[in-house]
Amino acid sequence: MADPDWEIPPDEHPEPGDHEYDLDRALAAVVGLKARVPDDAFTAAILGTERIGSGVVIDASGLVLTIGYLITEADSIWLTANDGRAVPGDALAYDHATGFGLVQPLGRLGLPHLTLAQPHEGRIGDEAIAAAGGGRTKARRTSIIAREEFAGYWEYLLDEALFTAPAHPLWSGAALISSTGTLLGIGSLILQRDSGRNKLDLNMFVPGWHLRPILSDLTRFGRVDRPARPWIGITAVESADAIFVGGISESGPADDAGIQPGDRIVAVGDTEIEDLPGLWRSIWQQGPAGTPIPLTLARKSRTYSVTVASADRTARFTTPKLH
Repeated sequence: MADPDWEIPPDEHPEPGDHEYDLDRALAAVVGLKARVPDDAFTAAILGTERIGSGVVIDASGLVLTIGYLITEADSIWLTANDGRAVPGDALAYDHATGFGLVQPLGRLGLPHLTLAQPHEGRIGDEAIAAAGGGRTKARRTSIIAREEFAGYWEYLLDEALFTAPAHPLWSGAALISSTGTLLGIGSLILQRDSGRNKLDLNMFVPGWHLRPILSDLTRFGRVDRPARPWIGITAVESADAIFVGGISESGPADDAGIQPGDRIVAVGDTEIEDLPGLWRSIWQQGPAGTPIPLTLARKSRTYSVTVASADRTARFTTPKLH
């Protein structure tokens, strides 16, 4: 994880005079976030027990939108304004499909909020600001270089994500602010992409408009009111036009079925698998969590079939203690 005290070089800071909206007011809506997760939490070994990032106030009540992995299974959350004021918060909701998380502050910070951008905003080539909690010293000018599908190795897929460069080193939960001051997205990852003979560092942001259709469910139920997707407990990697099992969740469905790292995933049911998006979509199309998932795999020179008893990933998460 990047050093949270790191500051953007001054010559890359956004300047108030370059924007038609109130830059400092918009940056004030971005808060620092620190979460503590129990040592025995399901995600502790992968994501750690101390998680530091940012969040964005998105309505007049103070509701904070962040990236979900920061708050998953958290039993302690603190939100810090740019002026140093801090209040505790509760993990209100998490949606694995988008990756969003919501935090309800347990005290009043009295901060402005950002409005979610519309899908027609955030075009390729548009300039924007990537901002972590901390004001102008944690904000940098950036540009949208792609709007495209993103598949993660951890059973995750977005039909559309935003990619920006130069990258922000404090990306987790950071705000991507449009040229009109709306919230284009929430920071999720830092990636590298080939750019000629060089590697280009870029950030992936989950578009803010993905929140609109699920916000009501998240605030009412803490999750989206739909059947959970089937989870089989693997990470997957692409190599030489093939998909391989990269890792297995201990005592997860794939582990129970005898799948091993290095197995090549040939097919899901009757569908041959050629890429990561196709793998996740084919698994999810089998039915909701609990549906048996028929897989064809190759191990060394042998091809074999196995049926995995899928599960609801979130059922393994610890329940946060209420304050």
